[in-house]
Amino acid sequence: MFDVIVIGGGAAGFYAAIHIAEANSRLKVAILERGKEVLSKVKVSGGGRCNVTHAEFDPSELVKNYPRGQKELLGPFHTHCSGDTVAFFERRGISLKIEEDGRMFPVSDTSQTIIDCFLAEAGRFGVKVLKHSSVNDIRQVKDSSKVALWEVVSIKHSYTARKVLVATGSNPKIWKLLENLGHTIEPPTPSLFTFNIKDERINGIPGLSTKARVEILAKRIFNPKITIKLRSQKATETLMSAEGPVLVTHWGLSGPAILKLSAWGAKLLHDFNYRFKIRVNWLPDFNQGSVLPYLMEIKEVEARKTILRTKAVDVPRRLWTNLVRASGLEETTKWADVNKIQLQNLADQLTACEFQVDGKSTFKEEFVTAGGVDLKEINFKTMESKLLPNLYLAGEVINVDAITGGFNFQNAWTSGYIAAKAIIEK
Repeated sequence: MFDVIVIGGGAAGFYAAIHIAEANSRLKVAILERGKEVLSKVKVSGGGRCNVTHAEFDPSELVKNYPRGQKELLGPFHTHCSGDTVAFFERRGISLKIEEDGRMFPVSDTSQTIIDCFLAEAGRFGVKVLKHSSVNDIRQVKDSSKVALWEVVSIKHSYTARKVLVATGSNPKIWKLLENLGHTIEPPTPSLFTFNIKDERINGIPGLSTKARVEILAKRIFNPKITIKLRSQKATETLMSAEGPVLVTHWGLSGPAILKLSAWGAKLLHDFNYRFKIRVNWLPDFNQGSVLPYLMEIKEVEARKTILRTKAVDVPRRLWTNLVRASGLEETTKWADVNKIQLQNLADQLTACEFQVDGKSTFKEEFVTAGGVDLKEINFKTMESKLLPNLYLAGEVINVDAITGGFNFQNAWTSGYIAAKAIIEK
């Protein structure tokens, strides 16, 4: 018999269990983990360095990084935000550093620092960690005094507890168990993925990174399942856009701007079956109209030079070379010899470069899923189920996800803390 069973040995589960056990040493707390190792997602996060959180300490700004959960997380972030996460680790002798893009990592630059901290704290406060304990059922029972309890059936044993916290992340099996208990599960779809593109303009230049503006274009024929409101059905209409670094990979395009679109457009792009068009402006400070006069000025100033060798704008040279060739210009063409139509073609390639996306790829090991327990069925002041008393939910098991940069972990820390606080007080 346990006071609290935490299902899931990940970030949210450990964070909650440690807070519960630290606040009340008399409580018997157990973590059930289905795998042979705990905290596996923590281990691979940030390329093995663990992107703990983001240096955004204003809850009103922090919530803007959550395509799903933006409204619901505002209150919880006012209770436990990024600064509280930093303080939690600093109290345990772990300093975090802020990188230029706002991401925060342990100074040690290894995720093992965070894992060792959690394991040490769980041991110090007597949290029982039970590995190889995949859960097959969660059900309500009553003891001899008719007091309602939870029974958690694993492949090894059956356990009873007064309270259960589900922190299993994107686990279809657990979602099904919660659905059987009456919860609504928003269908899962991938989030945070790169765009697969085969195109000569980005072929042979993997690793190249530059700031750009990327737009997802509407389709002429729409899937009836798509529910977002569209202003028109023009093929060139922009459904959503993002600006930031874009990275050319062996498979297509990635980087913060692409990942942001993949997160905010998770449902839409799923309905598109990951086949759609994007338009890239490699010069986000220009548009098609303003770059043409600039190129005409270059034509006058650099008349004797070849276009290919004269990088007239601020883009990486290898990209400039590919875009010049895609404009139909010969390698020997001089600025003096180019006509207005050819300059317009070059302007189009620089500021309205269209690509066909055919599929997606996982962003490193940091896969994130949109979907999970319907947010309307959760009390965000306590993270307790509105349908089932003494059942709590935290982390990615609920329909909350974020863009890359430490935001998904902050949801785990915050929701885990809120659940722990409510369990202690109740």
